[in-house]
Amino acid sequence: MSRRNNAPSSGGTGVSSEPGQDKQVKLLAADSGHFSMIRALHLADLITEMNGFCGIMSVFSSMRYCLGPHDSYGNLWAALAFMPFGLFFDFMDGKVARWRQKSSLMGQELDSLADLISFGVSPAAAAFAIGMRTPVDHLLLTFFVLCGLSRLARFNVTVGNVPKDATGKSKYFEGTPIPTSLAIAALMAYWVAQGWTLDSIPLGTVAKGTLLEFHPVVGLFVLHGSLMVSKTLHIPKL
Repeated sequence: MSRRNNAPSSGGTGVSSEPGQDKQVKLLAADSGHFSMIRALHLADLITEMNGFCGIMSVFSSMRYCLGPHDSYGNLWAALAFMPFGLFFDFMDGKVARWRQKSSLMGQELDSLADLISFGVSPAAAAFAIGMRTPVDHLLLTFFVLCGLSRLARFNVTVGNVPKDATGKSKYFEGTPIPTSLAIAALMAYWVAQGWTLDSIPLGTVAKGTLLEFHPVVGLFVLHGSLMVSKTLHIPKL
């Protein structure tokens, strides 16, 4: 999760980004003008869009795997591979915003929405594709996505209250950042490499054949979701 709103401002050591923000607001509020929203996007915003692109392509790849032969893992590998590419763009948009000394509220919102797709929805979709497909699995995966949604919304509201260092960057994250879900994606990639999918998912199922049937490994998503929304867990920023 890049910190788009931490580009230098008039209160820091860099050049104020307010003129760029004012221009963007005027373009977005204009009553006329073809493609005014496109013209309002900063370079960092376009990079953020690539993060979102990787996320939705990951979801589509998971869907394609579900529609194809279950012993052909090409689409599943693609679904898992798009996630780290999303992380690359998530990292770069913040770098570019600080380099160009331009940040905006729209960029902050784009960043959160793209992160939700790439690191919330797409890992849950990959878990479904791999075999976590019972109704209880669905509820627990939904819990994970909603925790990511809530964590990103909380960040947007409270980022101004988090202690900053000399450069204006937040000193720590409240709760685990949503991109850390890539650790679960890496684990799922290992399962795919071993052929541990569908009926061969590690730890099998509990309450098989009942309405409460679920896969214990879905607990990883529940744990990660809980850590994301934690208020007391502070992760130092590198």
